[in-house]
Amino acid sequence: MSKNKFRFSWQAFEANSAQEWKEKAKKAEDSGFSAFHLADHYLGPGPALEAAAHPVQNIAAVPAIMSAASATNSIKVGCRVFCTSYRPAGVLAKEAMTIDFLTEGRLELGLGAGWVASEYEALGIAFDPPGKRIKRLEETISIVKSHMKGDNLDFTGEEVKATGYQSLPAAVKGKVPLMIGGGAPRILGIAGREADIVSINYNNSAGHLAGSRETDTANETQKKIQWVKDGAGNRFEELELEIGAYLTVVTDKQTETAQSFSEMLGMSEEEILSFPHALIGSVDYICEELEKRRELYGISYISFPDNAAESAIPIVEKLSGK
Repeated sequence: MSKNKFRFSWQAFEANSAQEWKEKAKKAEDSGFSAFHLADHYLGPGPALEAAAHPVQNIAAVPAIMSAASATNSIKVGCRVFCTSYRPAGVLAKEAMTIDFLTEGRLELGLGAGWVASEYEALGIAFDPPGKRIKRLEETISIVKSHMKGDNLDFTGEEVKATGYQSLPAAVKGKVPLMIGGGAPRILGIAGREADIVSINYNNSAGHLAGSRETDTANETQKKIQWVKDGAGNRFEELELEIGAYLTVVTDKQTETAQSFSEMLGMSEEEILSFPHALIGSVDYICEELEKRRELYGISYISFPDNAAESAIPIVEKLSGK
């Protein structure tokens, strides 16, 4: 399996003030996180968000990324991941490369096909069948890669179009690290073929986060990585595998905490402790567990959600660069 060095992302969702937001980004940089990410979501509290069973994100990704960049000097910034249904492909590529230009090459670009059914409905965007959304992602990747090089665009696909103009600005360093995320066979195959970073995510084909996570267990994660391998072929060893540690709790009460999650997700305590999206225990335990999982899965890039990132700082400090 891959022996990439550990990297860590702080995935932020909320800010109570502009100053707090900038301080959060600076704390991520000073603590050894390699990236500061948002998600690409728009819903405030209400029925649509309740249907999604998703955390609130009270700020929009693109301006928030630039605000975070203005408060930092070296940390990568970006979105985990931009939904390719929410903007025309040429607009998304232009915005992304402009972020890269204005941050002098600090963009880490994440792309996904979109999955929150109630968000599409709330925003008046057609929630197309999975195949159509994934095709849109695939074609958007082509346009983004051309845009990185400053090509003259001449792309007309089944779902997206960008033609008749030069793509400016180009990537500052010639290329932007491309993350593609998902949890189903076709999208992970595309990620293996096209990405630099593959985000091993929940299988969100239900269109919401409610219910059990039986499609995301340790055994299912092995299947997901095989789908990536199938898409990547000989380039698999060049890839960096990333995962969201959504259920991270740094605690000395591991058993009690695991039991509370097991009731919520319908898993045994043992299944919770081996759940690839969960890290529950002391700092030393979690560090050892991450090293075991790197050996098992090849996953070396861990994203901590806002509500756990600060408590994970000792983990980041201990493992960064290992």
